[in-house]
Formats: sequence, C-alpha cells, structure tokens
Amino acid sequence: MSQPDPLVFIVEDDDAVRESITWLISSVDLKVECFPSAAEFLDQCRPGQAGCLITDIRMPEISGLELQDELNRRGCDIPVIVITGHGDVQTAVRAMKAGAFDFIEKPFNDQLLLDLVHRAVASSVESLREQIEQAEVKSRIDMLTPREKQVLDMISVGDSNKKIAHQLEISEKTVEAHRAKVMSKMQAKSLAALVKMVISMNQD
Repeated sequence: MSQPDPLVFIVEDDDAVRESITWLISSVDLKVECFPSAAEFLDQCRPGQAGCLITDIRMPEISGLELQDELNRRGCDIPVIVITGHGDVQTAVRAMKAGAFDFIEKPFNDQLLLDLVHRAVASSVESLREQIEQAEVKSRIDMLTPREKQVLDMISVGDSNKKIAHQLEISEKTVEAHRAKVMSKMQAKSLAALVKMVISMNQD
C-alpha cells in the first residue's frame, strides 16, 4: 500500500513569518500547506497524513499549546515542532512534555529548522508505515479460522508440531496442514517472518 507524499503544515498568524517558513520548506522540495490560524488548520486536518506541523506557541484564539492538546485529543500523532519566543521557553518545554517533537527559538537558524523538519517527517513516515503494516497483518489474521489462530499462537511462542498436536489433540499431519494454511494466509515467506508479524501486533 503506497503512502501519500508527506506534507509540512505551517500554522502561524504572522503573515511575514508564515511566508518565510513556507518559502524555506518549499526550497527543499517538501510540500507545504500553511494556515493563519489553528482553527483553519483543524478544519482541514486529515488523519493518516505523513509529515509534520510547525506552529507558533503564541497565537490568538487557539494557541500552539492548545492546538497540540486538541490534536492529542483527536488521536492525531503528527510530529509537532513549536516556534517559541525567548520568554516562552518554559511553555515550549511543557509542549515537549505533552508530546511535541521539538521546539525552536526565535530568531531561528534556517538550517536548524530544516534539520528538525527532515527528522520529524522521517519519523512520521516510518510511524505511518508501521501502522499500515500492522493493519495489513491484522486483516490477514482476521482471515484465519479459530483453529488456525490457535496454531499461529502456538507457533509464535516456539511450540513444535508435536507439542501443538498433543495440546490440541490432533495429529501432527493435521498440524502441518494448518501450519501451511497459516503461512499462506499470512503471506509469510519464513517462520521468522511469521513470528515478526505476531510480535509487531503485540507491541501496542
């Protein structure tokens, strides 16, 4: 399953700052969408979009911190980079504790911001890739019969065919048949690949 191209969202009420950041991010061939207010961004916010969000801490109506809180409430885990003035560092630290990716202090170095953005986007792309893979694995598990799920659980903890046959009170030949179906339905090319899928599902 292909992922949409990552987007860098900029939420900044200062027109000059917003345009400057937009130009900077666009200069490294990243797609950008910018918004003058948090409310306008929230109206367009889409779950499952890779990228990152750059937002100022101090904004009218909805602050950067309140925007982050709302994203957390909605379960949107896009990495957030907060822009802070000199007097707002403590607020930025609060944002970090609430899950922000990082913060950058005005006036900021362009390359430092670009480095943060690239790291945040890479983190987001990897996170979304893992979510997509887990959804695919779950859909394959859902295709298994109850008996095949039992066999999968026992395979994944290292039980032998003989032990599985004994515990389920079936023949080893039947276990082998179930095992083959599990491998096929799970699209696992090896036992190691199959176990890796199960482990990835149990990490949440």
